[in-house]
Amino acid sequence: MPLKFELCPGRMIGGNHPCFIIAEIGQNHQGDIEIAKKMIKKAKECGADCAKFQKSELEFKFNKRALERPYATKNSWGKTYGEHKRHLEFSHEQYRELQKYADEVGIFFTASGMDEMAVEFLHELNVPFFKVGSGDTNNFPYLEKTAKKGRPMVVSSGMQSMETMRRVYKTVKEHNHNFAILQCTSAYPLEPEDVNLRVITFRQSTHLIKVISRESGKAAGLWFSRTRVGHPRCKASLRPLNQYNFKPWRGNNHKASLEPSELTELVRAIRLVERALGSSIKQMLLCEKPMFTPDVKQV
Repeated sequence: MPLKFELCPGRMIGGNHPCFIIAEIGQNHQGDIEIAKKMIKKAKECGADCAKFQKSELEFKFNKRALERPYATKNSWGKTYGEHKRHLEFSHEQYRELQKYADEVGIFFTASGMDEMAVEFLHELNVPFFKVGSGDTNNFPYLEKTAKKGRPMVVSSGMQSMETMRRVYKTVKEHNHNFAILQCTSAYPLEPEDVNLRVITFRQSTHLIKVISRESGKAAGLWFSRTRVGHPRCKASLRPLNQYNFKPWRGNNHKASLEPSELTELVRAIRLVERALGSSIKQMLLCEKPMFTPDVKQV
């Protein structure tokens, strides 16, 4: 696996290249495309390099029974799980509109393909790289098909065992050498005692992985981000630090997200550490976080 590769057109990661910061919007847009556009713009203003969403093909991902299941929670957007998911899912045309808007704003645009059909669409959309969520990392047919597309990949590890990740590494590498495995902790918020930064060095020594760091969570996660930029063995580190936190909004992820001011401070701190490390820096940070725009009102 190369020490560095081109994650997005004209943007290398690893080696002496700067941290690549991804702001994950996910589904914090509440199903409103205008809110999504404001979040893309805010990500750019905060200094992020890329805005990331989540794409599912619901009729392919879920069976009829799952979609018709009653879903009566405080975060529900419909009476059934299908109604809830459809409210939050943008159409193919809306994704093209968002991609065009991101291009106008001057920020890279991509999404996690939450199922194989979603990956097919994102490939057609010509996203710069694929993101694989922790919940899909042990889906080996999905991984193999995604790797064969030939686009760079970013693969999360938060919900998987070390043995599973060894198999993931071998599976993806067989078809695609341009990929990053994220060292994740699936906890929101993430407590210091659960971070275990030494896992980065262990993964690098066992898998020869050069791009493997991610943070999930708010508050303390900001400090972990600064620390990982200076990690001596982290050739390239990737991680999500949620960025859209507005607690009155409907949804679980807002409480584990960052405000725009926090993302701005995070980006500033990362760039400051890069300068302090000097020309020998050999790392990259991927900050993947949902965001909140103060001037967007809940409908």
